[in-house]
Amino acid sequence: MSAPLIGMPFGAFVVLFIVSAIAAAIVHWGCRYRLFNGMDGFLGQWMVAWVGAWLGPAVLGHWFDAAMVSGIHVIPAFLGGVAGALAGTINAKILAGVTSQRGA
Repeated sequence: MSAPLIGMPFGAFVVLFIVSAIAAAIVHWGCRYRLFNGMDGFLGQWMVAWVGAWLGPAVLGHWFDAAMVSGIHVIPAFLGGVAGALAGTINAKILAGVTSQRGA
């Protein structure tokens, strides 16, 4: 007997995991817009990109049914992942700037 997953099936999680990794890699290494240099920056962007990929189809809509894998609309998920990685990095850079100005 297997325990039920809360929220989504495992296949959908894996699809979001892969899509968000690609989105975070594009932002981190492709666009060179980094939270931190190295793997820790990529992993931070990946976590935020996963949330963006999860919210992407709900916010952007359910389009391109042909590009649907395990119940996930891949293109809105990818766009949400890119937006999440960018937004998380921008937010962290803004907060770093605010805190550095307070100490001056």
